[in-house]
Amino acid sequence: MSVTVEPYFIDISEEILDDLRERLLRTRWPGEVPGSGWSRGVDLNYMKELVEYWLDEYDWREQEARLNELPHFRADIDGLGVHFIHVKGKGPNPLPLFMMHGYPWSFVLLLKILPMLTDPAAHGGNPEDAFSVVIPSIIGFGLSDYPAEEGFGFQHHPARYDLLMTEGLGYSRYGIEGGDWGGFLTAPWGYHHPENLIGIHLNCLFPRLGDEREPEDKDPDILRGLGMKWAPMKPKDPDMLGYWKNVEQYWIDEGAYCHQQMTRPQTLAVGMADSPVGLAAWIIEKWRAWSGWYDDFEKLFSRDMLITNVMLYWVTNSFWSAIRLYSESYYHPWELPAGARIEVPTAVAAYPHELAPIVRKRAERYYNVVHYNDYPEGGHFAVHERADEMAADLRKFFRPLRKSTNPGQ
Repeated sequence: MSVTVEPYFIDISEEILDDLRERLLRTRWPGEVPGSGWSRGVDLNYMKELVEYWLDEYDWREQEARLNELPHFRADIDGLGVHFIHVKGKGPNPLPLFMMHGYPWSFVLLLKILPMLTDPAAHGGNPEDAFSVVIPSIIGFGLSDYPAEEGFGFQHHPARYDLLMTEGLGYSRYGIEGGDWGGFLTAPWGYHHPENLIGIHLNCLFPRLGDEREPEDKDPDILRGLGMKWAPMKPKDPDMLGYWKNVEQYWIDEGAYCHQQMTRPQTLAVGMADSPVGLAAWIIEKWRAWSGWYDDFEKLFSRDMLITNVMLYWVTNSFWSAIRLYSESYYHPWELPAGARIEVPTAVAAYPHELAPIVRKRAERYYNVVHYNDYPEGGHFAVHERADEMAADLRKFFRPLRKSTNPGQ
C-alpha cells in the first residue's frame, strides 16, 4: 500500500449549512406521553431547547475556526482518505501516540487531553513525558472516507493506521490509546501488528474478545448476540459473574441501538441522513446516558461541544458509514484465537462508571498488563471527564518504554 499525506483545512460549504438551517426550521416533532422525560429515550423538551440554541446561538463558523487552529491532515492510504490531527510534542524526545475515539464520538472529545500530552510542562508535568499525538477521524467517521467494499470490520483498521504512522509520518515505533471502539481496535492491532507498538493504553475492554464459555455452555442453538455471544452461561468466578451481569444489564437497558446498527444499519441511516434533529437525538441521548452524569451532563459537555460533535456526522453525511463499523464487525467477526494473548506491554485505566466496568483478571487474560489503575470516579468518557488523570496515567505508563522512538516527519 502507498501513503501520501497532505495538509487539510475544514471548510464546509454554505450550501450545506443553509440546507441544515432549513431542515432545523422545518422540524416536525413527535408527540409524547406527558412526564416521560428521558425514561423512554430523548427528552422532547430538551431537544426543542437544543434546536432553538442550534438555530439562534450556535455558530459553526466559529467552531470551525477553532478546530482549524489545530494542524489537520488527510492521508491517502492506497486510495482511502483518512483525516487526522497531528500535534508534535514539546520536549526532548516526544513519544508518538495514536489516540482513537469511539462511537458516537468524534475527535472533538479528545481535544481537552491533547495539550496535556503534547506540552506536559505547561500542565504541571515534565517535558520529558511529551507525546507527539495523532488523532484520526477513524475510518468511516466524519472527515475520513469509507471503503466501497463490504467486509471492512474493525480488524481491518489497524493495518491502515500502522501505515499512516510508519510510512506516512515516519514513526517506526509508537504507542496507541483507545476507549470505546478505540479500545476494541487495540486487540487486532496488538495481535496482528505488534512489531511497531511500544505499548497499548486502554480504558474500555469490550466483552467480545474471545470465547469464554465452558464446554457445557457451547450450545449452537442459542444465539446471544454480539455482546454476549462468548459469555459463559454460569460463570464460576464471582468477579466474572458480576462482570457478565453488568454486560447483560447494559444489553437490556442500552443495547437496542447496537443491535439495529449491527443488523440493519442502512434502514436507520435513511432517517439520520434526512433529519439533523433525529441524528442529534440519537447521538446525544447516548452521551447523556453513558456519561453517568444524566441531567447534569451539560456540566460535562457544553452545548457547543455536543452540537459540534453532531455536526461532524451531519455535514459529512457520515452517520451511515460510521455505523457500518457495527454491522461489518458483526457479519465479519474477529476474535483472538483460543489461548492467545496480546503480548505488547499494556496499561489499563479502569473507571467505575464504565458501561461494563473492567475486571483486572479478564484484562490480563487477553493483554500483557504491566500497568493497572482502578480509579474511584469516572466513566465511559473518562478521556474528557478525567483528562488530567488520564494524561498522568499515560505519562507514567509510557515513561519506562521511551527507548526506541524516532521523531518522525
